[in-house]
Amino acid sequence: MFNTPFKRMAHMALAALGLAMTLQAQAEPTKVTYLLPAPPSLPAFAPWIIAKEKGYYQAQDLDLTFIAAKGGVDVAKQIGAGNALVGGAIGDTPIIVRPNGIPVRTVAVLGGGGVTMIATNASANIHDIKDLKGKTLTVMSYSDTTYYALLASLRKAGLGKDDVDIQAAGPSGVWQLFSANKAEAMAGVPDWVVNAEDAGLKYQLIPRDQVFESMAQAILASDDAIEHHPQVVRGVVQATLRGLQDIIADPKAAAATFARAVPAYAGKEASLEKTLRLYVEYVYAGQAVPGRIDPARLDAVRKFYVSEGIVPRETPLEELYSNQFIDTQTAAQ
Repeated sequence: MFNTPFKRMAHMALAALGLAMTLQAQAEPTKVTYLLPAPPSLPAFAPWIIAKEKGYYQAQDLDLTFIAAKGGVDVAKQIGAGNALVGGAIGDTPIIVRPNGIPVRTVAVLGGGGVTMIATNASANIHDIKDLKGKTLTVMSYSDTTYYALLASLRKAGLGKDDVDIQAAGPSGVWQLFSANKAEAMAGVPDWVVNAEDAGLKYQLIPRDQVFESMAQAILASDDAIEHHPQVVRGVVQATLRGLQDIIADPKAAAATFARAVPAYAGKEASLEKTLRLYVEYVYAGQAVPGRIDPARLDAVRKFYVSEGIVPRETPLEELYSNQFIDTQTAAQ
């Protein structure tokens, strides 16, 4: 009898501890592996890195870990195989992989422009795509979607891949070979253009109207993730779009945030800002609702890939994308 109050206190303490542990377990964010087509330290992935640095994923109860794959097509294959729910590539990627039975869709596209730029050595006297005939070009890999955008650009000008010497050089070699005058041109993202310039190369960009109008960077998800883990997909999309909007609103501040998250860029904020401004001008612009996939543009890209034999057949348009995670009101804020 004498010990009853103490027993009650012990039971209450245990109950409180159990409740606290339950609440803590409920508060634990969902761990998510996000595949990127190249190392996450690249400025190309600033929307994602900034979103993580500023806690936007955490606000969606997500704990993201970034892992580099070997290009956008590899990202799609890994997601399709169930090795990750979500990942990054270019909006074109499902067009390329879906005919091969890889069940992925684009669930957000980060901008109204294309992410692939074709830069040439200013001294090479290359003014248009046709001038690339017989020249050496670098790309990151033969499984990255920028490579397919290059092939489409060549075909648009009446050239084939055998008319040029295309070298897959990796995410560093793609611009290093170019800046070292071992290639007359490079197809890649704005990061590498600025890297080549910082290395002392004077470059020119092939006019945008000659470059295949592929799509910007995108968030891909598997059919399974869209159906069974929609809260994860929505959280990733919404948080990443907040990072994108921060860059558009203030590239200088965004460069400082990125450098804080990736210490290797400390002291290089001016170069970072230059890269991010290229993205804002050429890639992120021209999108009324951030993240929203334009079905008409996707359809045009799909038809071109099929007509030029880059993919064997047209996949039904509705199997290539989903706008269900683009919340217009939230995205427009």
